[in-house]
Amino acid sequence: MLPLAALGLSACSLVPQVSGGGYAATETASHDRSTVSARSARIYAPAPVAQNNADNQCLAQLGEAGARFEPLPDRYLGQGCSNLGTVMMHALASDTGQLNVSNLGPVTCPVSSAFAAWARFGADRAAQQIFGQRLASIQTMGSYACRNVAGTSRRSAHASADAIDIGAFILADGTRISVAEGWNGNAKEREFLRVVQRSACRRFATVLGPDYNADHRDHFHFEGVIEGNSYCR
Repeated sequence: MLPLAALGLSACSLVPQVSGGGYAATETASHDRSTVSARSARIYAPAPVAQNNADNQCLAQLGEAGARFEPLPDRYLGQGCSNLGTVMMHALASDTGQLNVSNLGPVTCPVSSAFAAWARFGADRAAQQIFGQRLASIQTMGSYACRNVAGTSRRSAHASADAIDIGAFILADGTRISVAEGWNGNAKEREFLRVVQRSACRRFATVLGPDYNADHRDHFHFEGVIEGNSYCR
């Protein structure tokens, strides 16, 4: 992808400050934002900052869910691409500790919040039930990308950081379950991947996997937050 000139870039710096064993943040920006603290018993998140009450509420919920993240400045990137109301997730909470995530870029706060809930209550618990051990990590194939839906002239949800692609899961003992190999793999792998996909269909507006088309043979695509019925394939 060719570099894109950022339009309307707002300056934002998060400065960690230790206070009472927690982890907070301050922001310097070209516009004022209100601050809501967010803290987990297991994972400390920077205090979220947002432009409006809805964003503040979302960021607070993400922090209360145990996510370790940082809110990002809004960016208009041109060519119909943007990062508005996004965060950078570094780790999530599972039932027993920290759940790592890899290769994630900016993601909108509502999708991040849905992802955090799915990771704990859908993916991690499915791993415990099916494999008898916790999930250690979720390997994604990225989030934001300024591009169209394949084969169309319509911008992908990735172009507004409103989608996440998931390629594999790592169990506590190091076992890797990839969508590419596990979808038609052994019985437990097939069961696990279908359970986590069905769970995602209850949280995201669009969920696509290997049964959708060849472009999704190696990953799940989670897009938007469910508001009514979802498209799940």
